[in-house]
Order: sequence, then structure tokens, then C-alpha cells
Amino acid sequence: MAKVYLQGFLDVPEDKLQQVRSALPRHIELTRAEPGCISFEVVEDTVQPGRFNVSEVFENQEAFDAHQSRTKASDWFTVTQGVPRDYTVKVEEGE
Repeated sequence: MAKVYLQGFLDVPEDKLQQVRSALPRHIELTRAEPGCISFEVVEDTVQPGRFNVSEVFENQEAFDAHQSRTKASDWFTVTQGVPRDYTVKVEEGE
């Protein structure tokens, strides 16, 4: 089965930082509860202000796609609308 890996970051402007920080715990909670989510981490960078490092692993493309769909209908999507993102998505065959 092919796992889906996402790595990257969001660069949150100063005027949206508090909103993003407030919305993040619920976004993490909902994502980790999704079927097929193996790991999901979003951590504020300690060196670069406003940067949030993202690491996701989903058990397959279907689970990843379901996550993307759910996210687009969430408060997280609204809060982070227009926030620059730099992500790399890889699909790798597993056992």
C-alpha cells in the first residue's frame, strides 16, 4: 500500500498569527482522528517567526484526499485562507 507523506511549512503573517494559534489545536485533533491518519504534526518554528512546520503521513491516497476535503470545509481553512504554504507531497510504496 502506498503511503502519502506531506512535508513543508506555512508562513503566517503577523496579523493572522493569533487566529492560527487559536485554531491549530482543534485542527490537529480533528486530523489525528481521521481514518488513515498515521501522523500529523504542525509545530511553530522557534527560529523563523510566523513559520509553522508541517509533517503528515496518511496510509493511502484515499485517506489523504479525504483529509484535504475535510480541511477545505473547516474553520482551519477559513483562518488560513491566503497564508503562503510550501509543501512537498510524496507517495511511497509500503509493506
